Amino acid sequence: MSTSYRIGLVGKPSVGKSSFFNAATMNDVPEGAYPFTTIDPSVGEAYVRVDCAAPEFDEECTPNVGYCDHGTRFVPTKLVDVAGLIPGAHEGNGLGNQFLSDLNETDVLVHVVDFSGETDSEGEPTEGHDPRDDIAFLEEELDQWYLGVLEKGINRYESGYTTEDDAIEEELAEQMSAFKTNEDEIKRLIRRVDVGFEPEEWDEDDKLELAREIRKETKPMVIAANKMDTPQAQENYEEITSDPDYEHLTIVPCSAHAEKALKSADQAGVVDYRPGDDDFEIVGDISGEQEQGLEQIRDFLTEYGATGVQAALESALFDVLEVTPVFPGGANGLGNERGEVLPDCYLIPPNSTAEDFAYSLHSDIGDGFLHAIDCRSNRQLGKDYEVEPRDVIEVITTN
Repeated sequence: MSTSYRIGLVGKPSVGKSSFFNAATMNDVPEGAYPFTTIDPSVGEAYVRVDCAAPEFDEECTPNVGYCDHGTRFVPTKLVDVAGLIPGAHEGNGLGNQFLSDLNETDVLVHVVDFSGETDSEGEPTEGHDPRDDIAFLEEELDQWYLGVLEKGINRYESGYTTEDDAIEEELAEQMSAFKTNEDEIKRLIRRVDVGFEPEEWDEDDKLELAREIRKETKPMVIAANKMDTPQAQENYEEITSDPDYEHLTIVPCSAHAEKALKSADQAGVVDYRPGDDDFEIVGDISGEQEQGLEQIRDFLTEYGATGVQAALESALFDVLEVTPVFPGGANGLGNERGEVLPDCYLIPPNSTAEDFAYSLHSDIGDGFLHAIDCRSNRQLGKDYEVEPRDVIEVITTN
């Protein structure tokens, strides 16, 4: 079981977004090099890796959900494949508004960019397209969408719908509540952009800057630099990652095609491959042509350390959102009354306390919280103890 984080997969059409989704979830969403292959958002189960705690106790875990492979726990998370965005989506172009509201359901975004430069801004085949344009276009679309919602809040505030006591941050927090923001966060971001708290004094640039800060805070993003198994993509990657203008972004080199090929070969018993690993073993009979293809993939793994699909998902949850994985322990250390060993791994927000963790297990457990126990040291933990990644914690509750 885990607190359900949702990773949104975004990008213009034909950049390999559906291939990435299929590789991550092994779902068969149609893949096609034409715009709007994906119209309704597809939701699939992907996994992020956590070092299992059971081996430290000389135990073998029995996961309820996900699975464990040689001490690596694969913990499920939701992946939402949002239909391909095109320029002008915030004005309703393409299937614009529907896509943008689908994004609202997500906590963090993975923006799949064709780093080979072989698709233009509409997703049509081309050559020499600059991936920087795609990175900028998606951020601008989202900023404009946020700006539209922000302006509605400002208009409501200025037209006197609100009582005189209401501060602008209250109005904006209410207007933008779909983005999972709140009054304190809005107040902090207004201070950060330093525009003051009188919206009638804000010019267009001030509003856009504030909208952008709210977007970056509520929809943080990782770039999956896809099609990195092509020389042109590798050249573009070197240029962009050494450009100081892009230092603020997390860019993960990626080949969705390689990940899908390896997982399919693993399922067919041709190779032994664990998602996210930097190598694989050929264990079945294959043709010379298949072997050649697999060796090219192996060269890619050697160069980049993995296919990048797992790394992009894990970067989104663990680096960007700083989510904390934690194992609930049982009354006899690791097990529960059913004899299961570490059946669950929860993914909880950063800076969560032992009491927060109890509430993430169940509201009744949180309500009756007495204390927690660190199963490694048998130390008693108070409600304010801040949970560390991979803690194994038993919660003692009156309920």
